[in-house]
Amino acid sequence: MSEVPEVSGVHEAVALDAREFGAYARTGGWAFALKVARSVRPGGQAAGETPKVSAKEFALLAGCSPDRIMRYYKAWDMAADDGLVPQFEALVPGVDIDLPEADVWLSYYSSRNSATSVRGTAIAAAAEAEGIRPTKALEVAENPTALRAAILADPSTAQAARAALLDRLREDPSLQAELARDVVRTEELKKAVATENRSADRIGYVRQIVDSGQVKTPAGQTIDAPAELRAEAERHLSLLDELDEDENPGEWAAEAYDTVKSLVAEAVEADPELRVQERRTKFYSSLQKATKVFEELTLDDADDLDDIYENDMLDQLVALQQALTSCIETLRKASTPTATTED
Repeated sequence: MSEVPEVSGVHEAVALDAREFGAYARTGGWAFALKVARSVRPGGQAAGETPKVSAKEFALLAGCSPDRIMRYYKAWDMAADDGLVPQFEALVPGVDIDLPEADVWLSYYSSRNSATSVRGTAIAAAAEAEGIRPTKALEVAENPTALRAAILADPSTAQAARAALLDRLREDPSLQAELARDVVRTEELKKAVATENRSADRIGYVRQIVDSGQVKTPAGQTIDAPAELRAEAERHLSLLDELDEDENPGEWAAEAYDTVKSLVAEAVEADPELRVQERRTKFYSSLQKATKVFEELTLDDADDLDDIYENDMLDQLVALQQALTSCIETLRKASTPTATTED
């Protein structure tokens, strides 16, 4: 950063405030983006390779949300791709560098605002927070038809509207209910929601391993995740966290999930004791499900059995009885010690 001349006879605290104000006036959001860029670990880099931390850890230390940290991170990433700032790997925690001018910042940073119930005041306050004139935001708000046209015609405007709508939804239960009804009435949206839910579940499975250090086996056992499995889960999670908002995480989530599930299966197979316990747990789970289904099978509400009886019902029950008998005999043999005879 550029040097600021010293002024004699000025209180140290005043001088510090002035220098920090000047640094921000010249660089704007770049000053904060640098703090994120030089301290947050790039995606795919293991924790042991650098003193940098994850975006989640940095957000915890900063007392703000990981989403906010990632917006600064991605702004720096785009600027680095344009050659405006150094790549993350070239930055060292605590070390300052020369930064771009403040007026370039908004070209890379996309912030979000939150709506309130007092219309004019809320719009003006949100506009000021975004660094634009309140009159411009109020002008847009007064012409919903123009806003609709811009959303329909321009993908970037639609993305901005989507981000703002999501922020509004968090504070507006009525709008949540209306949008939910629109979704369930639209077949394409229902399918899209189902797909996103599946991706979210897969990402949640990977994230749970990183956060808790434990993992569920296919049979439902909860075990301590091996070090290799945790490292791989963290690597995939960091890559997922770095995806841009317009990128579809489905393919990445599927790859992360499949990789982790494969490593879990390998861990179970490599441990004889765990492998036996896995088979036992799976058997018990299947047995409990079958028991519950059969317990719910009742003829109590049938006034006349002749009305519902079909030969196939009896045939299936007989086959089930034979299967149960065979299973019981097999288990009894396993529970009886092998007899030994003396010569």
